[in-house]
Amino acid sequence: MSALFTPFKVGSVTIPNRIGMSALTRNRSSKTVPNQIMKQHYDQRVVGGAALIVTEGTLITRQGTEWPDAPGIWNQEQVEGWKKITDSVHVHDTGSKIYSQIWHLGRTSHPDAPEQIAAGVPVYAPSAVSARGGKFRHIDGEPGYVTPTEIADPTVIIAQFKQAAVNAKKAGFDGVELHGANGYLVHQFLDSTSNKRIDKWGGSVENRARFALETLKALIEVYGPDVAIKLSPAGGYNDMGMPLQETLDTFGYLLREINKLGLAYVTLLRYNAWLDPEFDGKKRGTSHDVVDSYSPFLADTPPLRQWWRLGC
Repeated sequence: MSALFTPFKVGSVTIPNRIGMSALTRNRSSKTVPNQIMKQHYDQRVVGGAALIVTEGTLITRQGTEWPDAPGIWNQEQVEGWKKITDSVHVHDTGSKIYSQIWHLGRTSHPDAPEQIAAGVPVYAPSAVSARGGKFRHIDGEPGYVTPTEIADPTVIIAQFKQAAVNAKKAGFDGVELHGANGYLVHQFLDSTSNKRIDKWGGSVENRARFALETLKALIEVYGPDVAIKLSPAGGYNDMGMPLQETLDTFGYLLREINKLGLAYVTLLRYNAWLDPEFDGKKRGTSHDVVDSYSPFLADTPPLRQWWRLGC
């Protein structure tokens, strides 16, 4: 346990201990704008000793999320709201750092959600393949997910992620974590069950991994080494999951390429049966040992390996 309280280098900075706070959806913004109750939430985590704080999923553009009052980071009002939070985290003088987890929902948005209506655009995804399940807490009934509109040019979304990183830097964040897990947009590009494209963004492992890798490179242009990614190879949640060998091949290739980019860290989610839905009498995800399967692909990056060993 004593190792938890020793300094550790993450990206370009050194944090005072190895205790991190993972991203947690809160539903507490004021119609996408960070507010006082959110500031109090993050203040409490700094006082509690967390040296690395990752925010709740923060939308890079207006979308019809399942989660009402999720915050965004696409306009100046949101930037100013987040700036109050990052300033407060830093003023405690504990050495704590805060990353923004930037997020695009892809096909798990809904056209009838208030923010999607306000956006005036369709629900976008890599392919016109709907996810099964879905529960929108602020829409009457249980509408489930809809068939999305295929993204014509994925580079447009990559540019939105990059602008989100620019805004995050203006807001005082120490880095950004790309949300590439749990069946959201980046994950949708990676998974062959949701990505049916026949262009350079789909088909082969290399093509399906392209969106994640090009987005990371765009974020690095803004933040240098202070960029991270969250992945959930075992899938399940939001109707994701491939056969085991295809899963190993896809995420093995992705992590091998990520290892070349010099990220601050990689977060990998283990298989969780509780979060794995059942369709047609079968669990949706691909249960396997995530740590044993993928740690070798990060072994050439000592900071990532050390962080992993401590389980933070």
